[in-house]
Amino acid sequence: MSSYIVAIVGRPNVGKSTLYNRLLGARDAIVHDAPGVTRDRKYAETEWAGKRFTIIDTGGFVPQSEDVFERAIREQAEIAIQEADAIIFIVDALDGLTPLDVEIGHILRRSEKPIHLAVNKVDSAQREPMAAEFHALGLGDPIPIAALGGRQIGDFLDRLVKPVRKGTAREKKDPTLRIAIIGKPNVGKSSLVNALLGAPRNVVTPIPGTTRDPIDSTLKINDREVVLVDTAGLRKKSRVHESIEFYSTLRTLRAVERCNVAVVVLDASQGVDKQDVQIVEAAMERNRSTLLAVNKWDLVEKETNTARAYEKIIQKKLGLYDFLPTLFVSALTKQRVVKVVEAAEKIHAEQQRRIKTRHLNDILLPEIDKNPPKSSSPKEIKIKYVTQVKSDPPVFAFFCSEPTLVQESYRRYLENRIRAHFGFTGVPLRIILKKK
Repeated sequence: MSSYIVAIVGRPNVGKSTLYNRLLGARDAIVHDAPGVTRDRKYAETEWAGKRFTIIDTGGFVPQSEDVFERAIREQAEIAIQEADAIIFIVDALDGLTPLDVEIGHILRRSEKPIHLAVNKVDSAQREPMAAEFHALGLGDPIPIAALGGRQIGDFLDRLVKPVRKGTAREKKDPTLRIAIIGKPNVGKSSLVNALLGAPRNVVTPIPGTTRDPIDSTLKINDREVVLVDTAGLRKKSRVHESIEFYSTLRTLRAVERCNVAVVVLDASQGVDKQDVQIVEAAMERNRSTLLAVNKWDLVEKETNTARAYEKIIQKKLGLYDFLPTLFVSALTKQRVVKVVEAAEKIHAEQQRRIKTRHLNDILLPEIDKNPPKSSSPKEIKIKYVTQVKSDPPVFAFFCSEPTLVQESYRRYLENRIRAHFGFTGVPLRIILKKK
């Protein structure tokens, strides 16, 4: 998947969320006439002409406002501008060029990023001349569009994705294992990297936001090289909690794209919360094998089976992702930190495995006969054949009579049966159903 990030920026109520929904082909963001509805950043992956990219919907950008919400929105929009590869600056044709548009234009010019100036609400050819006045922003040719109706969105997308490569952004020719160390702020990511390297390569501090940029470090274990990517990516200046999380999310997305295995660091003293689960989901959505490292284990008072009880709690919180292995470590005392790399190497080997077709069918078809898929229509669903069509990550194709009738719950059953018989611990599996 692509790590090319595009941020939608503009003053309040010009149609940013409407354009975001149009580009995704779904009503994912809240669209409302009241300014300031989009306060938290929304991001999602989409595709055009075989090219994948991540789109970010930002709140209304008000550069000089002291209103607490507008200040938070401004800060997050600035983060999006900083992290994005390209920016869509959306303005309103009906309102014309406003002083706020001019002010935002000055800020965007300083970013030196590619700017696509989208003049929204041009829903007919008669309104196209209204885009001309936006030449005064000095950001190139204005592009007239209608986000609500979809007018000229195709031409706009052609221009937007021109620099994006087709296919996956990750090159797989390099045999070096790349491990991304990801997680919430202040869970000990940099400390874990330092413990593995045995030297203070990265700055470690108890203040969230020290690591501003991903730093690749090479680690040698038994003559094998492993690349560690420290990905905290938070800036000290941010005082808005939502901005910290958003900035961390962007850096996490980029880091996950660049790795073979993601190590999600959890804080043993805090447990698992919603943000931890979202970070795991980000790795899973990008088909990256994942390992959980519960850090600060030295701070936990232990009894018999403490680790097992903790692991069960984690699995319950993760739900569908309960197949991820868990390690309990302490970056401070270096307890079991080397096992993080060893476990990542095992997972990496797992995701490259291929199961012979005959073996798959001998094992899985009797399981399917015992528990066949239920159909919501009079048509019977018969699964005849299964084969692995891809590895890294593994993809399994099930050939059946009525693939469109197979329910999602049964897909999960098939995945669970594969894991039960063939392992793939920590590895995301993809199940596809094809017409026999």
